[in-house]
Amino acid sequence: MTGRNIRPAGAFDASSILLILIVVFLAGGVVFALTYFRQDPIEEVLSGDRVINILFVIEGRGEPLASYVLMYYPDTGKAAIFDVPGSVGLILRGIDRVDRIAAVYDPDKISPFEAEVEGLLGVEISFSAIINTEQLGRMVDLIGGVEIFIPARVAVYDTGNMVFFPSGLTRLDGDKARSYINYQLPDEDPDQLSFRRQRFFLGLLKRLGEQNAMLKNSEAASQFQTMIKTGMSSRMQARFFNELAALDTDRMSIQTVGGNVREVSGQALLFPYYDGSLIKEIVRQSLGSLTRRLEGDLTERVFTVEVLNGTTTVGLAGRTAELLRSFGYDVISIGNADRSDYWDTQIIDRSGFQDMAETFAGIIRCENIYFESQISDEPVSDSGINLQNLEYKADFTLIIGRDFNGRYVTGG
Repeated sequence: MTGRNIRPAGAFDASSILLILIVVFLAGGVVFALTYFRQDPIEEVLSGDRVINILFVIEGRGEPLASYVLMYYPDTGKAAIFDVPGSVGLILRGIDRVDRIAAVYDPDKISPFEAEVEGLLGVEISFSAIINTEQLGRMVDLIGGVEIFIPARVAVYDTGNMVFFPSGLTRLDGDKARSYINYQLPDEDPDQLSFRRQRFFLGLLKRLGEQNAMLKNSEAASQFQTMIKTGMSSRMQARFFNELAALDTDRMSIQTVGGNVREVSGQALLFPYYDGSLIKEIVRQSLGSLTRRLEGDLTERVFTVEVLNGTTTVGLAGRTAELLRSFGYDVISIGNADRSDYWDTQIIDRSGFQDMAETFAGIIRCENIYFESQISDEPVSDSGINLQNLEYKADFTLIIGRDFNGRYVTGG
């Protein structure tokens, strides 16, 4: 029998131990990375060329009073916000029936509500932030109040208490902030209530950005973390506040999911236009605007539109104007065209930006675009004022023809 070294059972040489240590180290690193990104999704998003979609929920008594999706693109510093009313009616996947989207809301298990919002808007929610009204008051006090412009004085009794707000620019403390988003005037239009809450939300975002430095303080950061339910760590919260500080909320508006109200099982539900395809298209265009890099002040420009009805269909210009406003255009004029027998829908572009005109035309799939200069060849006065054409004309004039079905140009 030839001689061989026989290693006793259970014995390990140095190379085996080193190999095991390497494997353990690598496995630990993978686990740490996965855990890190799962806890701080904003880190992963900010590190890549992606839009961050944050679902904010302001809740009261376990119900969402308001839900907003903030879409922010770090590379351009631009953002868009969408208001998702709790009354939106959908076939809810979680409960397999038609109901309001708020029916699946649970502050302790936000994922079903997130999933319905994702399906409605056609985006992936990066993470959520939930604030109940009690914590909201504490948060507002922590950041030194929120400024709101109130157009008309408010004095009303609500649940036995007097609610009073003076007109003009007002700084709300925590108690006033809770009253502001909760009270409802007798016979108040739901749209007015939504608009009031939207203005408050924009004011809150602005103030959080302004107080960015203060919120980095360890004591303030720890307090803040108890007031908001989110998946972010304190470090990621600080980074997120850096991003908020760059937002120009004074120039931002909030777009609302629109639709037709119908009663189902005793509830007034808001069913999104065109079975939800319209809001998804609006979101897609908004995302394109966020990621598009344009020179000068064009990134902040709101294009103006004139809508003229060139058909015999009554009210078509008004309905089309509502559609275009939902895409963020400023419709400054609605009326009838010079005749009512237009067959082809057409767009007159005076903006001077071909790509913007094509984007506008793409909303209704119109291929007939004609250019008209805003600059006249007529003589000007010594002060430089055009003497022949003092009237401002919209960037785009849309003349509706019979080939328009209320949503798209069909060509037939």
